[in-house]
Amino acid sequence: MCVRIHIKKGWNEVTDDEKQKVQLSYPCRWVYKIIGPDADEMRSAVAEIIRDQEYKLSLSRSSATAKYHCLNVELSVESEAQRMALYEALKAHRAVKLVL
Repeated sequence: MCVRIHIKKGWNEVTDDEKQKVQLSYPCRWVYKIIGPDADEMRSAVAEIIRDQEYKLSLSRSSATAKYHCLNVELSVESEAQRMALYEALKAHRAVKLVL
């Protein structure tokens, strides 16, 4: 199986053998970028999901028409399972359209 990735000069093919998973050492600092139409609702969503854990929340940018906003959520994650659970919870929240 091959995955095609677009590069400005054309298409390159990367085989499964060439893909490498990034190795993270836990605990580590992690930044989620969340995108949605209402920055205040996204802030509330982060507070609801992360609860008692310390985190830093900052506005990354807004679209030219202010239809969408991007927030950075920075925190310490203890494991791959915790990192992915937070990703899934953020992604599932109605105020969040996209998580990077």
